[in-house]
Amino acid sequence: MNIPGTDRSFAVIGENVHTTRVILRKGKLIGDDPQGVESVRFRDGEGKRRFLEIPEKVKTTQDYEEGRVKHLKIAVQQAMLGSADAMDYIRRQVQRQDDAGTDFLDLNVDEISLKEEEQKESMRWLVGTVSAMSETPLSIDSSKIEILEAGLEAGASHPKRMLLNSASLERPEALDLAKKFNAQIVVTAAGESGMPQSAEERVGHARQMIDKALALDLPLSDLYIDPLIFPISVDSQFGHHSFDAIRQLREAYGPDIHITGGFSNVSFGLPCRHLINDVFLLLAVEAGADSAIMDPTTAALGEIFTMDRDARPYQLAEDMLLGKDEYCAAFLRAYRKGELNS
Repeated sequence: MNIPGTDRSFAVIGENVHTTRVILRKGKLIGDDPQGVESVRFRDGEGKRRFLEIPEKVKTTQDYEEGRVKHLKIAVQQAMLGSADAMDYIRRQVQRQDDAGTDFLDLNVDEISLKEEEQKESMRWLVGTVSAMSETPLSIDSSKIEILEAGLEAGASHPKRMLLNSASLERPEALDLAKKFNAQIVVTAAGESGMPQSAEERVGHARQMIDKALALDLPLSDLYIDPLIFPISVDSQFGHHSFDAIRQLREAYGPDIHITGGFSNVSFGLPCRHLINDVFLLLAVEAGADSAIMDPTTAALGEIFTMDRDARPYQLAEDMLLGKDEYCAAFLRAYRKGELNS
């Protein structure tokens, strides 16, 4: 959809087909199937109740013992072994994002295995599988350059251009992959050996990568710059760092370049995360962002762009994100009093 009051479109990079994603064992999505086996409950495209069984080997992991279930990891592993329930689980995740209007389906298999060859095999399989389910462009996401290349190779015949997620000063060679496979690319503001500590460092790192991209004849319109979003609960100035970097990058490179980010990182460790994420997205768009790496099934853009900005929950979240609420004290106090909507 277009950003209200402008002719600029807002691109959603849907983050749900990730083997890193977890759901809570005590949550409503976990329950027993008709045979009494603990499973992930879901409804397929026809609304029929289905069950993704949690394998016994998963129940020996630290994540499971601590109350977390990596549901997409289970689905991909079981679907690769021929499970119809697991295949339909993946199909439903893709369908839900498509129905929500996502512009890219972000695929990540890093948690599948510690073995690179198994990661490559899983990425190739997932790219082929999702391509057969949806015409939405794919975003190939990994912390390893070799997995990115495997995904791009597997998706080379996809009718729509892919997005590579991501390149940085830590791995500038990802730009060469984007060039080789004619892919658009997310460029993060990470440094060569660490994370940026200020807006200036974010912009400086991004500028270096943009210069490298332009030297390869990659157009600005193919670049999605991620200034990196850190939890506001850690430092009250982290919001300013991101917003200032977005403003500076937009001013420097004009309307062609895209500015995105994993906006939900800002709310890590806090209650009412949806409220915080939605307010952050609004403020980021005002600063110049035109994209987000987000869950489109839980955050409807139309509702976010029409939030009541005079409401107390909005004002509390905004104050916190703009550094006016040190240690998030007022926000947390309001939460404990039941004054926030999430």
